[in-house]
Amino acid sequence: MNDDYTTKTSLKCKKNAGPVTVTIETERGEGGALSSKIATKFAYASLNVDKAQATANGGRVLETSLKVSPAIKMTFKADKGADLLVDYVSGNMYATGILDLAEMSKFSTSACIGLAPGIMAGGNATYALSGKTGLTGLNIGASYTSGPLFASLTSANKFSTVSLGLVYKVSDVVSVASMTTHSGDKVCDVSGVGLSYKASFGTVKAKYTGAGLVSASLVKDIAPKVTLTASGTTTVSDFSNFKYGIGIVM
Repeated sequence: MNDDYTTKTSLKCKKNAGPVTVTIETERGEGGALSSKIATKFAYASLNVDKAQATANGGRVLETSLKVSPAIKMTFKADKGADLLVDYVSGNMYATGILDLAEMSKFSTSACIGLAPGIMAGGNATYALSGKTGLTGLNIGASYTSGPLFASLTSANKFSTVSLGLVYKVSDVVSVASMTTHSGDKVCDVSGVGLSYKASFGTVKAKYTGAGLVSASLVKDIAPKVTLTASGTTTVSDFSNFKYGIGIVM
């Protein structure tokens, strides 16, 4: 429901330089100023440097991963903070653990398991390690897939709200989707209703949100390994608020 909709102008270029992949992302800000960030990824022995990035404001991002065993992968992510992640996969079960190393303030965990063909269920929890310690977050979710239908049900804010997501593949080229939120304060809040159409000239998407926003986008391969995404957003009440975005990935 959110992919391929943008109000930014950006260019993303990827290039392989031997065993190293280099990515440069440039974005046009307000007033026409350009800001860029450059990243690379490579592997050395069993250690993967998934992202080593330098941003225009002097920031640095580092993401590494290490396969400890066939079932366990450890990941380290450093941006504004620093997190240590552990992924565990065994059969139809997937579990994660995330420890905040920068401030040692919280630990988060999640698990998902396949109960039957097309049925998945899981949950996540967050435990505070500093200040007022204890369980600060607990939610559950489930998904169901049957033929062209996909449905998901997830809770948020300790079960105070529930979100229902639906995707129905009408045909090989047309899909429709919706996202609604339900709570005690509001029986039904429409987060978005959307449509995707795979035309001969590209993929066309459109959506409407309960806040009165209408968005449309076109994703098209304009050359081998070059993808153009053009998007526009406006409000139903005032079309003068139209905003557009253009992105190119090569």
